[in-house]
Amino acid sequence: MSLKGRVALVTGGGRGIGREVALACAREGLAVAVAARTKSQVDDTVSAVRRLGVETLALPLDVTDAEAIAAAVRAVSDALGPIDVLVNNAGIAESAPFAKTDPALWERHLSVNVTGPFLLTREVLPRMLERRWGRVINVASLAGLYGAPYITAYATSKHALVGFTRALAMEVAGKGVTVNALCPGYVATDLTWNGARTIAAKTGKSFDEAVQAMARINPGGRLIEPAEVAAAAVKLLWDEGSNGETVILDGS
Repeated sequence: MSLKGRVALVTGGGRGIGREVALACAREGLAVAVAARTKSQVDDTVSAVRRLGVETLALPLDVTDAEAIAAAVRAVSDALGPIDVLVNNAGIAESAPFAKTDPALWERHLSVNVTGPFLLTREVLPRMLERRWGRVINVASLAGLYGAPYITAYATSKHALVGFTRALAMEVAGKGVTVNALCPGYVATDLTWNGARTIAAKTGKSFDEAVQAMARINPGGRLIEPAEVAAAAVKLLWDEGSNGETVILDGS
């Protein structure tokens, strides 16, 4: 099997995990469409992908906007070809005690972390099934398997994403399409740095102390590197047998 000539769409591709996944896909020879809300970050990733010698497309995109998603998928198909690989990486992570988790915070997490992947997958899956080849990779979290305090909305949304992954995987089994989830712990990205700043502001710890505390929560006692998550994604691209898997990345 060759991945050259296939087309990937990576959401949340402007930075962190998404950027590394986009670059990893490009190194495998896939054309890569990069989507995120911040145009400057998308353009920067696209420039890096282009330097690897593959076709690419920048897509400023809000994954909560169904019409924008439909338009983005059409744009990718017109510019690069039908989407063979969808990496649902765009997500948010906010923390609050449950008593201070208001409906707006709750809805934001469900909208971005669950409904976004649903809308995107619904747009690309029919053509994957027609061609009898496709990969859907959902970036979930260890919190989507085990939970943790002060992140009820986030953990709930990632549990839902894992459930979505498992249910859809069963539906497409044997049809040439696989649906899997990556479940990293705390990763060395802006989401973690922002979380550390919040912890520092609320507890009096230094930023470095807050980062170290978050790293110790990972079973391996360290932060996961974005490139490790990207490598796991690439492995799923090649793996015909993995379907409905929750790939744990905990630093061990």
